Amino acid sequence: MARGSARRAGVPGSGIQGRRPERSGPRLGPEARAPAQAGSRLPGSHPRASGAWLPSGARARPASLAGVGVAGEGVESPGSCLLPEARPSPAVAPARVAESPDARRPLPTAWQHPFLNVFRHFRVDEWKRSAKQGDVAVVTDKTLKGAVYRIRGSVSAANYIQLPGSSTQSLGLTGRYLYVLFRPLPGKHFVIHLDVSTKDNQVIRVSFSNLFKEFKSTATWLQFPLVLETRTPQRGDTKMGCGWSRTDLVGLAPSRARWTCLQLDLQDILLVYLNRCYGHLKSIRLCASLLVRNLYTSDLCFEPAISGAQWAKLPVTPMPREMAFPVPKGESWHDRYIHVRFPSDSLKVPSKLIEKSCSPPEAVLLGPGPQPLPCPVASSKPVRFSVSPVVQTPSPTASGRAPLAPRPFLEVSLSQERSDASNVDGPGFHSLEPWAHVEASDVHTAAAGTHVLTHESAEVPVVRTGSCEGFLPDPVLRLKGVIGFGGHSTRQALWTPDGAAVVYPCHAVIVVLLVDTGEQRFFLGHTDKVSALALDGSSSLLASAQARAPSVMRLWDFQTGQCLCLFRSPVHVVCSLSFSDSGALLCGVGKDHHGRTMVVAWGTGQVGLGGEVVVLAKAHTDFDVQAFRVTFFDETRMASCGQGSVRLWRLRGGALRSCPVDLGEHHTLQFTDLAFKQAQDGRLEPLAAMLFVCSRSGHILEIDCQRMVVRHARRLLPTRTPGGRHPQKQTFSSGPGIAISSLSISPAMCAVGSEDGFLRLWPLDFSSVLLEAEHEGPVSSVCVSPDGLRVLSATSSGHLGFLDTLSRVYHMLARSHTAPVLALAMEQRRGQLATVSQDRTVRIWDLATLQQLYDFTSSEEAPCAVTFHPTRPTFFCGFSSGAVRSFSLEAAEVPVEHTCHRGAITGLTATPDGRLLFSSCSEGSLAQYSCADPHWHVLRVAADMVCPDAPASPSALAVSRDGHLLAFVGPSRCTVTVTDSASLDELLRVDIGTLDLASSRLDSAMAVCFGPAALGHLLVSTSSNRVVVLDAVSGRIIRELPGVHPEPCPSLTLSEDARFLLIAAGRTIKVWDYTTQASPGPQVYIGHSEPVQAVAFSPDQQQVLSAGDAVFLWDVLATTESNQSFPVAPQACEAGSGIGPLEDASSRASELPQQQVPKPSQASLPRLGICARPPEGGDGVRDTRNSGAPRTTCLASYKAFTPARVSCSPHSAKVGTCLPPASGGWLRLKAVVGYSGNGRANMVWRPDTGFFAYTCGRLVVVEDLHSGAQQHWSGHSAEVSTLALSHSAQVLASASGCSSTTAHCQIRIWDVSGGLCQHLISHHSTTVLALAFSPDDRLLVTLGDHDGRTLALWGTTTYDLVSSTRLPEPVHGVAFNPWDAGELTCVGQGTVTFRLLQQRGADISLQVRREPVPEAVGAGELTSLCYGAPPLLYCGTSSGQVCVWDTRAGRCFLSWEADDGGIGLLLFSGSRLVSGSSVGQLRLWAVGAVSELRCKGSGARSSSVFMEHELVLDGAVVSASFDDSVDMGVVGTTAGTLWFVSWAEGTSTRLISGHRSKVNEVVFGPGEAHCATCSEDGSVRVWALASMELVIQFQVLNQSCLCLAWSPPCCGRPEQQRLAAGYGDGSLRIFSVSRTAMELKMHPHPVALTAVAFSTDGQTVLSGDKDGLVAVSHPRTGTTFRVLSDHQGAPISTICVTCKECEDLGVEGTDLWLAASGDQRVSVWASDWLRNRCDLVDWLSFPMPATTETQGHLPPSLAAFCPWDGALLMYVGPGVYKEVIIYNLCQKQVVEKIPLPFFAMSLSLSPGSYLLAVGFAECMLRLVDCATGTAQDFAGHDNAVHLCRFTPSARLLFTAARNEILVWEVPGR
Repeated sequence: MARGSARRAGVPGSGIQGRRPERSGPRLGPEARAPAQAGSRLPGSHPRASGAWLPSGARARPASLAGVGVAGEGVESPGSCLLPEARPSPAVAPARVAESPDARRPLPTAWQHPFLNVFRHFRVDEWKRSAKQGDVAVVTDKTLKGAVYRIRGSVSAANYIQLPGSSTQSLGLTGRYLYVLFRPLPGKHFVIHLDVSTKDNQVIRVSFSNLFKEFKSTATWLQFPLVLETRTPQRGDTKMGCGWSRTDLVGLAPSRARWTCLQLDLQDILLVYLNRCYGHLKSIRLCASLLVRNLYTSDLCFEPAISGAQWAKLPVTPMPREMAFPVPKGESWHDRYIHVRFPSDSLKVPSKLIEKSCSPPEAVLLGPGPQPLPCPVASSKPVRFSVSPVVQTPSPTASGRAPLAPRPFLEVSLSQERSDASNVDGPGFHSLEPWAHVEASDVHTAAAGTHVLTHESAEVPVVRTGSCEGFLPDPVLRLKGVIGFGGHSTRQALWTPDGAAVVYPCHAVIVVLLVDTGEQRFFLGHTDKVSALALDGSSSLLASAQARAPSVMRLWDFQTGQCLCLFRSPVHVVCSLSFSDSGALLCGVGKDHHGRTMVVAWGTGQVGLGGEVVVLAKAHTDFDVQAFRVTFFDETRMASCGQGSVRLWRLRGGALRSCPVDLGEHHTLQFTDLAFKQAQDGRLEPLAAMLFVCSRSGHILEIDCQRMVVRHARRLLPTRTPGGRHPQKQTFSSGPGIAISSLSISPAMCAVGSEDGFLRLWPLDFSSVLLEAEHEGPVSSVCVSPDGLRVLSATSSGHLGFLDTLSRVYHMLARSHTAPVLALAMEQRRGQLATVSQDRTVRIWDLATLQQLYDFTSSEEAPCAVTFHPTRPTFFCGFSSGAVRSFSLEAAEVPVEHTCHRGAITGLTATPDGRLLFSSCSEGSLAQYSCADPHWHVLRVAADMVCPDAPASPSALAVSRDGHLLAFVGPSRCTVTVTDSASLDELLRVDIGTLDLASSRLDSAMAVCFGPAALGHLLVSTSSNRVVVLDAVSGRIIRELPGVHPEPCPSLTLSEDARFLLIAAGRTIKVWDYTTQASPGPQVYIGHSEPVQAVAFSPDQQQVLSAGDAVFLWDVLATTESNQSFPVAPQACEAGSGIGPLEDASSRASELPQQQVPKPSQASLPRLGICARPPEGGDGVRDTRNSGAPRTTCLASYKAFTPARVSCSPHSAKVGTCLPPASGGWLRLKAVVGYSGNGRANMVWRPDTGFFAYTCGRLVVVEDLHSGAQQHWSGHSAEVSTLALSHSAQVLASASGCSSTTAHCQIRIWDVSGGLCQHLISHHSTTVLALAFSPDDRLLVTLGDHDGRTLALWGTTTYDLVSSTRLPEPVHGVAFNPWDAGELTCVGQGTVTFRLLQQRGADISLQVRREPVPEAVGAGELTSLCYGAPPLLYCGTSSGQVCVWDTRAGRCFLSWEADDGGIGLLLFSGSRLVSGSSVGQLRLWAVGAVSELRCKGSGARSSSVFMEHELVLDGAVVSASFDDSVDMGVVGTTAGTLWFVSWAEGTSTRLISGHRSKVNEVVFGPGEAHCATCSEDGSVRVWALASMELVIQFQVLNQSCLCLAWSPPCCGRPEQQRLAAGYGDGSLRIFSVSRTAMELKMHPHPVALTAVAFSTDGQTVLSGDKDGLVAVSHPRTGTTFRVLSDHQGAPISTICVTCKECEDLGVEGTDLWLAASGDQRVSVWASDWLRNRCDLVDWLSFPMPATTETQGHLPPSLAAFCPWDGALLMYVGPGVYKEVIIYNLCQKQVVEKIPLPFFAMSLSLSPGSYLLAVGFAECMLRLVDCATGTAQDFAGHDNAVHLCRFTPSARLLFTAARNEILVWEVPGR
């Protein structure tokens, strides 16, 4: 069908209609007309059939009569008008806003002053805090006459020195300058990498190398070429001037390379190149090939050629002797060495500004006197030209020449002192290329000095020679076009003053569209949707506001597109902007953070001249403001309208004032827009100015601005009664008017846009309608062009166009989806684009014009995926109903529809030849279609192939470029499957979850993509933010791109020439150089305000499309080489040094690549992760299990104690449960495994006496650190929260949380020598947070938590309550003054409270003195405290600072940044301070000089505080005890670990370690030498049973281990001991205990495993899941050969296997096993797995009670074979009665019932006696003697006893409640 045709394309009999536009928009008719003659509608305005798919494109239709009546004045009930709000979402690249002057800056550490020897401080020679890789050796250098480090090797990345050794640690060096003393090895390349952290914690990599060919810059990486030359330039050599070529400078190090002092100004590098403030140096990597002597950091700029006594006469700072190079007597420093200073002084920000903005003081002195405040630098901007530090040595001809200004970024110092001649103009050495040179010469130069400089280059040169062709041009993409309009609002559309272009927002992009040519240009910079626009009268300034609160505003140079100013608005969300005609005044309206309307006036007159935006005035108003305009005749006057209000404003004397217009009877109308009437001749008539306002009721009021009264009131009413056959004039009160949303006034007419979809043009007297046009949706905005000939209109449905009043033709400018775009597809021959959106439309676009050709819509089902047929004019679309339909774009055919899917379509793709089509759905099925003919049909449908819960994605299915392979994510999220596209036979299955040991969590695949067929690459994006490149045949890892984006990438694609990799990364697009193996990083492109859903290359590879909130079209600026060679896949894995090659998929029965888990070293505890490398050392390793969540200080969970115990049942109070005495009784508590990391200060240690105690649940555990023997002090009714040891070490106080059995929290006083509780006291109704003894041990203070807020004092003689105080605010810590027993101090929210004890007789009162925390400290809450040397008090804050107080003066005089997280613990002794934080950092500080600082003021600042040591532990620090010298101590963390810390050795050793989460199972190995536990924290731990010391740990991150089994003895071979562990993702892993490795991973279940057991011969594994399926698998091959579904529908709770000949039961078999499920059913089976026999022996069903006395959940159904009688089976579960049921399998009946007090939560039978152990949710354990019928109860746990297990010898009983494990001895039974 021809494009110009107006014929509708209908599909007969299908209910589906199609149409395409006649031209770009509607027309008003063949000639000028009045509305009575004809009318015109905009496209898509016809009614649509319900449920039918209707293509709604632009079309012309016959003119229709649409009259508009004019009624008289009247009053109508107002409606409501709400502006649409943007949905908040995280910004891709947050705009940098100048900080307020009082913003605090982190304080640098003083211990690094005046300089720091990095190698010495981090003990590089010991390689404990540093790491080396490859060929690194210590050699002697003849020049320096000393030892240096030599780093050499052919591959720089494989030979290096790394500081620090672990990537989780940081150097924390804050010195501004880094000095690198090195010499390149001749003829080799070298690389220096620096990871620098900014003030906002953004890590930037800065690299220097002679391998780089040009300067490159991204948001997170700076690359500088550093090249040394030795050729001597001659006078007249062209290369000394502008003739230097790039190829002459790039290459290997010269043969006579000299020792070089590379001085890097880290502060200026970040400030000049990235406009960021330097924070600290995080890490350094020195890579081959070079010699390095040392590294130094300092805040001082040293002159390396000056040392010793020479400096006294010179105004420079000499190089310290330690750092200086040796210079033989009589020789010059510059003849032997090179000094490189980068960047040079000319490009630095003025020193005063830098000092204020980026160089914070070492400590903040608080108190009297002025304090310097940091001041942001607003004038510095990033430099966009390329700079390369190229170093050469001087020649005689180079001396004496003066440099040209400006200086380059690199400064090469060639003399001892600066010459005055350097400031004189004259001929100098410079280059147009950004390279600086100093050439080598053996001739000594006596000149004063020379600085070789270059000019600035405005463009980045693209190198085309040599190996540099593989690098990307920068930038590689340029935005060409945008398909979309609106986003936050469709009311923002403006004409330029010349009427040639239209300005409108498209989400976060501002588009300027030339209406005659269709060309677009863009204003990019906003990171969220644009909410308001304003353009001044001269087209000089454009103002825009961002929607997300707080609103960020930008001022743009409209002609150049440059952002002149970025500032934050005091208005929370700006909804309207208005410029004065001159552009000197900008007004904005919006809501503040309280929801009140605010009007702000800014002065913008100085912005174009380099000035700033100034707030002239701001005012709050209680009146609604929907529209606001600055008058054209007076810049100080404005007008606004809103609900029931029209107000006139004036700016005078720095204030905004307003007065209302007398509306009379119209005061209830809801006004929507306003406009001023202009004079016919253009003259300004302020006195005769008229204001027009419109309302939702159809009123248009004409207001006299001088008299502030309504002159005329008109109302627009419909003339046709709904449903009527004839026009009928309505009266004013007979019906609603036409809601008017916008109006615009020209000197001759008024344009009105209304919600009935009409644009109407009226004369100013509103006598009759001149023209009208009907739109598809409500008109939201109208704007008359300055010449009055064109009227711009926008609709809420996303259409933008204009009406030409002369030709009476409507031109469509832009159309848009009204919801995010989900997917796109391109057709090559016609250049068409198809998009599907959440607005339930499918639209076809012309890529050349970006105009819409067709659209299809439905109200019943939503489109999900789309793809074009490669050869026919047909596209396929998948829907949420599971249907897949084809639509022809040419012939009127009945669409073919297939409904073989049951779920929503998630993927749709076709082979390149068009023969086959594939679709996948959310139910996991995959369908294959034959598309050889137009009547395509289904070939195959395979169920459970694709991951069922995978979201719809354009990259969900991928077909190889040759069409032979099909890849998809499935059958689970962790696997990617490759099949033959023709037969769907599985060729390869790759388990993504086992790809990377360094990943912080278990990976799942997100999207797949094939590379060119010649490469054979399959690209997979994963949930751990990586892109893994696999061999599509073998599954081997070829390469990896780690950390591509913080969020998973839903779409990725590779160009046809394999040059560019395109990734949808959040709201950005990232482009990687795929051909470069060592890619420096991606280029990042912003513009989208919502996550990008799809990216694709155009068929000609010259353009890129991205779809999200809108569709962006990008030009690819790089030229595509026709002879592009594909990169060769390396043979070894490049993902990391710790990952070995994976074996082929065909080498295993399960077709999964297998990992080799390394064996643990003897130096540390093996912590083997399936997804993370085991730590190289057991010390200082941070647990990253929850690293994905942001670290915040949470006082509720970290600072305060939060009991994790569930409340006990009311019945528990009736049972007298107590621990039996140490001797006698049925059970004796032997050991406790675990430590309560939930407590606070709940561990004490006295090194002089050896007393060591900690808490675990309700128990206080006293342990001998030498022998490991434990005492258990019991008696608390709830979890113990804190401990305190008296100063005499004779008394221990312990406090617990609340309990359902007691009204108050218990505080117990223990005699340390005897272990007996001497006193039991209680006063607090909530948890006791802290305890402390006075220095003389006469008083005990107890502090209640944040709910109780009670402070109590007790006398220790009788432990009577002496005083109790209700605190006004929450308090986080309390401590007695160690020098004055009559003073104690509390810290809390912003205050330090000193309390003096005053005793009058027997009465004690507290005198309170509160001191607020100074604002300069900036701490919201004080969280910890400790006393230092008199009279100092150290306090920690929630923001990571430590502040020091003078307790005598009551003032804070010093603070420093001590940590990244909240300080929860402080300890002081001698002159050292220990701090522990919520992020697991333990630091040791030298604070001996702080006392001097209190007296001397700022004079002692430089040596006040420095950090001696630092350790990173596995959780937040909650308790610590150290010796008097603070050399060693014990530290407890929230991870449930107690560490022994030795500062002298810099080590941390685990003393006590328990599971972090609930323990799910305990199993025992043969011989009872070891036991194993599994937990919801994903770990499987193997313990030595005798000592309960941890031996091995297997860790699977982000998974819960729910069940565990130990293989039985096999032929007496201990090396074959295995553990079978079931996980929450349905996987079953087999671990070898002897080899400490994972042998096999299989996936027998689609859901979580709940039970697992080995057969008696160990050759079969039985596993049950939560859906009730039991799978039988081979543990060696991984194959599942039988699945039993008899229990389907209820989770399997128990699988128990026993060895029994089953002839007496009437069946054959060697094993007897049972399975119990949650529906109270037990099945008993006899099996012989070698003969593949499995017969049902018995089926038991137990009745459910009508009501169960449970605590919100159903008790489990548990069953076990009786070990002393093989015919008996015992069962517990929710039934009619609380009892143990004993069933006889031979008699087929219940033979006995044992009553229980509660429903059982766990069950275990003793193999050696007639004992039965039952655990209850009431925190109680019962032991039943089945022979005598007697029972005994035991308490000790603080939670439900959900697990109890006898050892095979029956000598021990293990019980578990949450994460605590108790080990009981069973004596003599």
